Amino acid sequence: MKFQNTLQFAKQLDKEDTLQNYQQEFHFPEIKGKKSIYLCGNSLGLQPKQTKNYVNNVVQDWASLAVEGHFYAEKPWWDYHERLAEPLAKIVGAKTKEVSVMNTLTVNLHLLMVSFYTPTKKRYKIICEEKAFPSDQYMLQSQARFHGFDVEDTLVEVKKRKGEHFWRTEDIVAKIKEVGEELALVLIGGVNYYNGQVFNIKEITKAGKSVGAKVGWDLAHAAGNVELELHNWDVDFAAWCSYKYMNSGPGNASGIFIHEKHLNNPNIPRFEGWWGTKKETRFLMKSEFEPMENADAWQLSNPPVLSVAPYLASLEQFNAVGMKQIVKKRNLIVAYLEFVLQQIDSEVANSTFEIITPEDRGTQLSVLLHGQGKALFNYLMENGVILDWREPNVIRVAPAPLYCSFEDVFSFGQILKEGILSL
Repeated sequence: MKFQNTLQFAKQLDKEDTLQNYQQEFHFPEIKGKKSIYLCGNSLGLQPKQTKNYVNNVVQDWASLAVEGHFYAEKPWWDYHERLAEPLAKIVGAKTKEVSVMNTLTVNLHLLMVSFYTPTKKRYKIICEEKAFPSDQYMLQSQARFHGFDVEDTLVEVKKRKGEHFWRTEDIVAKIKEVGEELALVLIGGVNYYNGQVFNIKEITKAGKSVGAKVGWDLAHAAGNVELELHNWDVDFAAWCSYKYMNSGPGNASGIFIHEKHLNNPNIPRFEGWWGTKKETRFLMKSEFEPMENADAWQLSNPPVLSVAPYLASLEQFNAVGMKQIVKKRNLIVAYLEFVLQQIDSEVANSTFEIITPEDRGTQLSVLLHGQGKALFNYLMENGVILDWREPNVIRVAPAPLYCSFEDVFSFGQILKEGILSL
């Protein structure tokens, strides 16, 4: 397709977009009395309009049934989370029994490392990407210290090549082979939060397994954004938040994946709690833990239903659309965004920015600014565009396919151009 940086062309793309009507299903912030151009779905997704009904139903059941809501609500609370497993499994490429919803992202990664980071004196090292998301860095550092290891010796960061803004799969695989029998765990972000790069999960997982390591993934920026096949790729475990591309609300419940080969393993180390024990005997208050036969065995406490309800509301949208349609639009709208950015760059004297996101990408393009820096970001925000700033000089732009339009992308480009010329 030959793109054009015109309003007419953008409107024509919207007219042909099979997901266009979904934009009406979300609440948009207003800036100066006008609907904003929201390009920040990689940080916090917009609220689906149906979310309020899902939350209100739980609140009403609480008011009218109180404790009996656990069993007699329209959607009983004691198994409310189970409704999320099947649509989530479709999104991450898993079997339903391999998926559960509980806690928040970093909490879940810590809990999963209890099971999948079991270091020995010989095999104790962890591979991650250079400058991983800070929460992952803190988690890995604290895990190393908890097990009595020196952090600098334990953590092996795969670096980008000099002068490049992205990681090469061959460098990660080479590092895995180099560490070899000392490697206990590979844990990388499936999509890098800073540059938007999608890692080759299949190849990296295969490499990690070839040297006897466990392999897990932080999918905070991947779930609901890119196509995943966690089961087929033989990933040991993964976790993700739900409030970015999956629009469940700030700080909301996290999802986990545990490959079926680790389920029903009586020897696996695991922190255990009441909600991980079998449903059939849970209320018999037995002193012996009898694990669920699915990923729910890793649950500790009863799920926070008021937190899970918005997630269910969003997942029903995803289930209706399907990841293939989402990815199809994502590819087109991100390609158009890249074209618009390149056109503006060519029209403005002296290059002022560059796209640092490689071809292996999802919804996000990271734009490295030269010159204007944060002043340009502030101009965009003040003029109706909501996006994301990362120090020292990167704007992250993420046109989420369910609620962003091609006209949004065109209009963003025009405001960006105005900002560059006026600063």
